[in-house]
Amino acid sequence: MTSSESADGQRPVLLVIADSLSYFGPKGGLAADHSRIWPNLVAEELGWDVELVARIGWTCRDAWWALTQDPRVWAAVPRAGAVVFAVGGMDSLPSPLPTALRETIRYVRPPALRRVVREGYQWLQPRLAPLGRPVALPPKLSVEYLESSRNALEYMRPELPMIATLPSVHRSDAYASVHAGRPAAVSAITEWATANEVPIVDLAEAVRENVFSDNGNPDGIHWGWDGHIGVARAMTAAIRAAEAQRAPTSASEVG
Repeated sequence: MTSSESADGQRPVLLVIADSLSYFGPKGGLAADHSRIWPNLVAEELGWDVELVARIGWTCRDAWWALTQDPRVWAAVPRAGAVVFAVGGMDSLPSPLPTALRETIRYVRPPALRRVVREGYQWLQPRLAPLGRPVALPPKLSVEYLESSRNALEYMRPELPMIATLPSVHRSDAYASVHAGRPAAVSAITEWATANEVPIVDLAEAVRENVFSDNGNPDGIHWGWDGHIGVARAMTAAIRAAEAQRAPTSASEVG
C-alpha cells in the first residue's frame, strides 16, 4: 500500500487545523481549494486529499475546539494520513488588550458603536504591542491544548502521524513588529513535541526570507507564494519522515 492509498482504497486526507497563515496569500484570503496555498501543495505532492479547517486568529485553544466540535474534523480523522497543527503563532503575539475583547467586537450593537469599538481597538493595539505582553495565549496553555488534541487523536488512531509547527515571524505594524513571546513559545512547543515524539516544522525558517522581502503580504504577517512553497517543502519532508519511521512497525504487525 502506497502513501497515496488508504486501507479501503480511498486517498488519505491531509487534515490541517490552522490559522489564517494557511490560506492567505500575498493579496489576502483565498479559498481552501486554491492550488498555491501550502496545504494543497503538500497534498498534491503526496497524492492525498485535503481538509483545511482554519480561521483568522486561531490559537492552539481554537484547534482543540475544532477537533472536538467541528463535524468536518470528525469525518476527516478516519481517513487522515496525517494531522497538522499549524497553530501557535497567534498564541505568541502580543495581546495587551484582552483576547476576549477582540473576539467579541463583532457582537457589539448597534453597528455604529461596533465601529467605534473596533477603531479604538485598532488604534490601541499597535501602541500597546511594544509592551510585548501578555501574549494571546501563554505557552503553558498552548501546550496543554496541543497535548489534549494529541491525546484525543492518539486514542482514536494510535498510528496517525501528527505534525506540530513553531511560530512564524512577522513585521506587522498591527503588532509594532514586536514578537517578544516567540522564544518562550518555541521552547514550550519544542519540549512538548520532543517528549511526545511529534515532528516539528519551523515556520519561521521556511518563510523568514519571504516575510522580510517585498514578496510577502503587505500586512507583514501573511506570506507570499515563496513562503507557501517553503512551508510545503518542509511539511512534505516531515510527513514522509514520519511515515518512514512508522513503516517498520507496520510491517512487523502485518507479518
